[in-house]
Amino acid sequence: MYGTYPRKCKEAFLCIFPITVIVILLGITITPLPLDILSMFAFGAILLTVGMGLFSLGIDMALTPMGEAMGISITRSRKLTLIFLICFLVGAIITAAEPDLQVLANQVPTIPNFTLILTISVGVGCFLVIAILRILYKIPLRYMLLFFYLLVFLLASFTPQNFLAVAFDSGGVTTGPVTVPFILAMGVGMSLIRSDKDGHDDSFGLVALCSIGPILAVMILGICYQPTEAAYSIAVTSQVETSRDVAVAFFQAIPQYGKEVALAIVPIGLVFFLYNLCTRRFRARRLGSVCIGFLYTYLGLTIFLTGVNVGFLPAGYYLGEKIGAGTFPFLLIPLGMLIGYFMVMAEPSVHVLNKQVEEITNGAISQAAMNHSLCIGVAISAGLAMIRVVTGIHIFWFLIPGYLVAIALSFSTPKLFVGIAFDSGGVASGPMTATFFLPFAIGACQSLGGNLLTDAFGVVSMVAMTPLITIQVLGLLYKRKLAAIVAVRKLADSLPDTIVDYQQEVA
Repeated sequence: MYGTYPRKCKEAFLCIFPITVIVILLGITITPLPLDILSMFAFGAILLTVGMGLFSLGIDMALTPMGEAMGISITRSRKLTLIFLICFLVGAIITAAEPDLQVLANQVPTIPNFTLILTISVGVGCFLVIAILRILYKIPLRYMLLFFYLLVFLLASFTPQNFLAVAFDSGGVTTGPVTVPFILAMGVGMSLIRSDKDGHDDSFGLVALCSIGPILAVMILGICYQPTEAAYSIAVTSQVETSRDVAVAFFQAIPQYGKEVALAIVPIGLVFFLYNLCTRRFRARRLGSVCIGFLYTYLGLTIFLTGVNVGFLPAGYYLGEKIGAGTFPFLLIPLGMLIGYFMVMAEPSVHVLNKQVEEITNGAISQAAMNHSLCIGVAISAGLAMIRVVTGIHIFWFLIPGYLVAIALSFSTPKLFVGIAFDSGGVASGPMTATFFLPFAIGACQSLGGNLLTDAFGVVSMVAMTPLITIQVLGLLYKRKLAAIVAVRKLADSLPDTIVDYQQEVA
């Protein structure tokens, strides 16, 4: 158990190293970084490596087995009312405690924080129930996605235009590093107990539907409140002169993020212990392992969020601001694509998704294939987001065609890949997007004199869109490869008969 931590740290280092090198190279070439920002960024990269390693270990030991066990119990239960109540409460409680949701609430001063958080939490809770219903009644995911996204764009025509980007971003920030592993594991658990051929295909899609709930809920809230502004306050980098000052700045921030993570982890822990009290599924030894896993998850996520908020956020904002104010602001587009390609590797939940995809498909879809597809998708998204920042093009010119293509592909892509693709959108837009790439876009937008509401916000939704297409393209390639293998096998099976017939003709 403990011997796996060095391996987890090595994996984390390989994921975080590329984005670290890119930022440092930019900091010593195109946009020289002040020493305080550069030193804070470097120390933050170390914390990200340590935190992601602990977080990954904790997920394997706690949230994954817990989510799978609850998914199995839900599938076996015949008390639908109880199932729906539990799923609604789990979705709402976990979402309300997501750290990124608190950040989003502070960006909309015309709506009270409690009202916005409650609305989004209810949206996730309702759509988790809908997602469970889909699996229990074997409703094809593609039809539900088509219906709900049509509803989203219909409501968008009544939503205040300045509020649209914030509404779409809410779908990404609510599927954070705490919510995603638990919901993914629930889907896998529900598929394990089903004996029909579509069981594995339906194991994904819960995150996809849970991402739609907040968008619809926030749009309805926007229609009621008619908000006209959003705000963003960039964190001021601590003035540091020595290496000790750098360490002190991070350690002073740990209690704040430790509290946020505790608020996210404790509700899941309470739900789990109440569940185990009723079912007695986990015995003493396994229960102890889960408790240790919770501790690893808490420590890892606290360290990760401290590193990314204190070290990466100011660096992202400064780089975007200076490049946007430079002689060639169009450099934001290729640089944004480069950052986006490697940024997604550092998202904690991405590794959870990739691992579960590889396990569910028995290695047919490797983690490497998923990584490459996600990196390409996020790189395209990041480039499109920077085009919005530079030109001011409305977000709908990207979102409507993107979702039309994604939903059209879902009718020809294998069902398993549809669920994986739409789940990957929520997974890819995690803490790294909210605390590094969004500040990068905001810094660039401010230096270019753009409108933050219409030009910078929406980055999270853009990052969540393009992986829907690239993962489904991967599915089409997989389908084509599988068809070729089947054809070769059929040819090989018929070959002996052909040879016998030929020999008889010769004789």
